[in-house]
Amino acid sequence: MATKTVIDTNVIVSALSSRSAYHWLLKLLLEEKIELFVTTEIMMEYEEVLKQKYSPLVADYFLMALKELPNVHYIQVYYNWRLLDDEDDNKFSDCYIAANAEYLVTNDKDFNKLKSLPFPSLNVVNIQEFEKLDNG
Repeated sequence: MATKTVIDTNVIVSALSSRSAYHWLLKLLLEEKIELFVTTEIMMEYEEVLKQKYSPLVADYFLMALKELPNVHYIQVYYNWRLLDDEDDNKFSDCYIAANAEYLVTNDKDFNKLKSLPFPSLNVVNIQEFEKLDNG
């Protein structure tokens, strides 16, 4: 069964290039070994940042592929938990909770705060920790 994940934008950006040491993550996604949960807000951030870091064409093709993959699921968030200090990052923790995901993958150290919360419980890992898991 595919691992239910929410992936922060910084991880997507670092994994997109085929020359990246983290490109394996996108291969897992394409091979449907992980399920990706997103919101419209997350997709908009992916688009904005990818267009800055790569190009509009690369961003558009990547987002189009995400929309077509059967293992990418759009989630509607009905409650905003406001667990993080950076308001812009809360969309990822809210999506994780709404999707009942197994992992929130991020390289942002601000998310470490979530590891110590007694409730709601979130499993936050960086990309190196996620790589060590059995995802396929």
